[in-house]
Amino acid sequence: MSVALITHPACLGHDTGPWHPECADRLRFVLRALEGEEFLSLIREQAPLATEDQIALVHPRAYIRSIVALRPEPGESFELDADTVMSNGSVEAALRAVGGAIMAVDAVMEGWARTAFAAVRPPGHHAERGRAMGFCFFATAAIAARHAQTRWGLARVAVVDFDVHHGNGTQDVFAADPTLFYGSTHQFPCFPGTGDASEHGVGNILNVPLAPGSGSASFRRAWAETIIPALDAWAPDLIIVSAGFDAHKADPLAQLQLETVDFAWLTGELMTLARAHGGGRLVSVLEGGYDLDALAASAAAHVRALMEA
Repeated sequence: MSVALITHPACLGHDTGPWHPECADRLRFVLRALEGEEFLSLIREQAPLATEDQIALVHPRAYIRSIVALRPEPGESFELDADTVMSNGSVEAALRAVGGAIMAVDAVMEGWARTAFAAVRPPGHHAERGRAMGFCFFATAAIAARHAQTRWGLARVAVVDFDVHHGNGTQDVFAADPTLFYGSTHQFPCFPGTGDASEHGVGNILNVPLAPGSGSASFRRAWAETIIPALDAWAPDLIIVSAGFDAHKADPLAQLQLETVDFAWLTGELMTLARAHGGGRLVSVLEGGYDLDALAASAAAHVRALMEA
């Protein structure tokens, strides 16, 4: 199956400082893991810059312009909050991250790839409509979903999220819109404090929180018995994956206990749904994952499953 790998060197230019977990080495390790012979068939493309009009599908223009205007001088940085650092290269990286996710949607809709993985940073699923937070500036997956509807006329787009942290930003964008579906497993309680099972939106939000220490069995049960059947019944025209690999047992920022193989298993299950409802089209966007070796191995397993499905 043709799989597009979309990234850009500018995503390495988002400098969060020497001790920040969301560092450029995250992307370096992922890309290095995808250099092996088994990945030679990947269609490798450079992420374009997202336009203001594209980002404005989700974020107010005043917010977008405020972020772009904050660009520090080279060698300088400052914090938007305790977690979210901006350097001179952060704006371009964020624009490339959104542009990469949009290109991934276009790739599968135009048919030159069946699936696509946007290996980009900074992540996006914590960014709310008018607020950067949790390492995130723009709601990348949510923007890609809106683009799929606006440019391609898709009636029903789903974002599913297996990052260990709840995607409060995606939920914020989707909660009042029945044409969008958001399904998530995540550790709870944990940052950002949202994602309780009682949060339903307009019947289009499905959160399955997992207790700290939960492992493969709980994770697979949540997807196989709750989210996948609901997603199947909802019948999405396109599935977008917020692919965070920080639920891995080696990750330092939370306490779920997943194995690398769990991400491959879920990818296969999601591909089965994509074939049933959307012609096999699936887009994946990198979110979290902060143990470098576990992140690299898990992302490789995810992409391998996309290629094999």
